[in-house]
Amino acid sequence: MARPIALPAAAAAWGTEAFRATLKRELEALPAAVLPLQEGLSTSSYALDEPVTAVVIAAEAVAGAIRARAGLFYQGIIAGCSCADDPTPTEPQNEYCEVMLAIDPASGVATVSLAED
Repeated sequence: MARPIALPAAAAAWGTEAFRATLKRELEALPAAVLPLQEGLSTSSYALDEPVTAVVIAAEAVAGAIRARAGLFYQGIIAGCSCADDPTPTEPQNEYCEVMLAIDPASGVATVSLAED
């Protein structure tokens, strides 16, 4: 499911050498809840609401929009029952997922969704 977010600085930096760094900075400043982290879990069951580390993988202009692919490093936990004898580890687990962004270069309004491949 695509989620709307605002990336005005990245849109303004499109076409410059600063675009990737600007997009990275804006993605890392977003609240974790607006990113599809829960859907991207692979080793845990609950995405933590902590800052992410972003890596911009690719970006191009397609049909009047900026299409970008980014990798997100974050943490999750395996949510257990919190019983005294529950063997489920409670330490954060490292997670990684890739997202697709479609950014309107005029407004900076973007949608973000989990990459399908």
